[in-house]
Amino acid sequence: MIIGGGYFGYKNLTGDKDMAKYVMAAVERGTIIVSVSGSGQVSAFNQIEIKPKVSSEVVAVYVFKGEEVKTGKLIMKLDDTDFRRAVKDAETSLETAKLELEELMSPPDELTLLQAENSLAQAEESKQKAQDNIKKTYEDSFNNIADAFLNFPTIMAGIYDVLFSYNFSVTQQNIDYYSDAVKIYEEKVLQYKTDAYNKYQAARTVYEKNFQDYKSTSRFSDTEIIESLINQTYETTKDIAEAIKSANNLIQLYQDKLIERGFKPQTLSNTHLSNLNTYTGKTNSYLLTLLSSQRTIQDNKEAIIDAKRMIEEKELSLAKLKAGADELDIRAKKIVIQQKEDALSEAEQNLAGCYIYSFFDGVIADVGVKVGDSVSSGTELGILITKQKIAEISLNEVDAAKVKIGQKTTLTFDALPDLSISGKVLEVDTIGTTSQGVVSYGVKIFWDIQDERIKPGMSVAVDIIIDIKQDVLILSNNAVKSQEDSYYVELVEASEETKQQLLANKSGVILSTPIKQQVVEIGLSNDLYTEIISGLKEGDIVVGSIISSTTQTQTNQSQRNQEFQIPGL
Repeated sequence: MIIGGGYFGYKNLTGDKDMAKYVMAAVERGTIIVSVSGSGQVSAFNQIEIKPKVSSEVVAVYVFKGEEVKTGKLIMKLDDTDFRRAVKDAETSLETAKLELEELMSPPDELTLLQAENSLAQAEESKQKAQDNIKKTYEDSFNNIADAFLNFPTIMAGIYDVLFSYNFSVTQQNIDYYSDAVKIYEEKVLQYKTDAYNKYQAARTVYEKNFQDYKSTSRFSDTEIIESLINQTYETTKDIAEAIKSANNLIQLYQDKLIERGFKPQTLSNTHLSNLNTYTGKTNSYLLTLLSSQRTIQDNKEAIIDAKRMIEEKELSLAKLKAGADELDIRAKKIVIQQKEDALSEAEQNLAGCYIYSFFDGVIADVGVKVGDSVSSGTELGILITKQKIAEISLNEVDAAKVKIGQKTTLTFDALPDLSISGKVLEVDTIGTTSQGVVSYGVKIFWDIQDERIKPGMSVAVDIIIDIKQDVLILSNNAVKSQEDSYYVELVEASEETKQQLLANKSGVILSTPIKQQVVEIGLSNDLYTEIISGLKEGDIVVGSIISSTTQTQTNQSQRNQEFQIPGL
């Protein structure tokens, strides 16, 4: 018998005892189902505690205790005012984010460009204004310093005259006179005298140094030199003010102690105090002026720095505006949109949580709340009992991790071998049970079709559908081989007629042409089949299994006269 134009044939037993035979498998389009299996028993009923997913107030109760309800019946309603508002706000935020992305991706209009250019111009003007201000401040400050040094010689000479002239005695300086006149009444006057002397000498030293620096500086000097002179003059003025204050304290103590004892102070002491007060007024005025100059200079320096930063920012902003949105900005906006969509989805879920529906057909065993009650996620609103029977099975921790509520199932019963019904996962234990080191989780399954033959306590086997793909390419598992991290099949290339003949021969055929090793990408797989994502097409045939020729020796002997091989195969 010749099949497929001489593609394969049977060889004579002699000389071909070790030839292997290949059973073919076809790539087909079909449905692949991944499931986990478990066994358990039938239970008479189950009960569910009805709990809300949100916190709110009960505004309506639509059931009573003992009432039969159908799947999807509205049981209770919670106040949804805040949740509707949250949905509205989330919708607005999402729309705003979408508009921002649309605006970002749109080319800038003439007004936007003009505004950006004006902003840059304003920043440049601010910088120029700060530079002009600081220049004027340096000029004004130098004028103030010049004015100060017109008066400082008079002030320093005046302080000297007050302290070191011989107005009261030709043999005694005024500072000694004021001290000696009251030291028998107040020993502290000696400290005042020493303080006045030291403060004057300190002021004199810094004044002379400052005066020399002033004379070597002009208004055309570098701004750093002028600024240093401003700071130096400010410190000098403070020292002069301290010297004036110390002299004033000494003379004032002299007058106070004499008056306390009924003596009249020297009239000249009043003149001295008056002169010192005049000097105090002038030095305070210079202190304020110089301090103001220091602050103005610092403020304008900071303003220049800020203006430079602003100019850089405005230049980059204008350049970016002209160039259009970059990918990072677009991605960032898209991420914001995704976040807003997630927020909207969450708000909608919370709103949906205000409406409590029956999850399955059953009976309301209890109603635990009334209208007006405040409830939260932990509040028991009521109890729903199923009329139908359920299956309770146990799964190991690996399989249990794949199971989710609502997944479809298939149930079979040892006592009813002809019965197979479909159902859904009702509940999965959140806490496992450990026995002899093995962790297992309880799973409850319910089914819609009731059969009176199913009794509580019956053994039940359950297949839970974890994943399913329809209308995909599938291939038997034994045809798919692996090598390291890749998968391949042994592809047989032939005409359609030959493929059908190869597939029809379940006892295997002998192939002598090379088999092509075809790399494939796989998807889902179960105990029987594997999904082929790429590498093969529907109708391709591959080697499914290999049968050793020694297992068919007797058959070969009876057929040796009919066996033959097409040359080249």
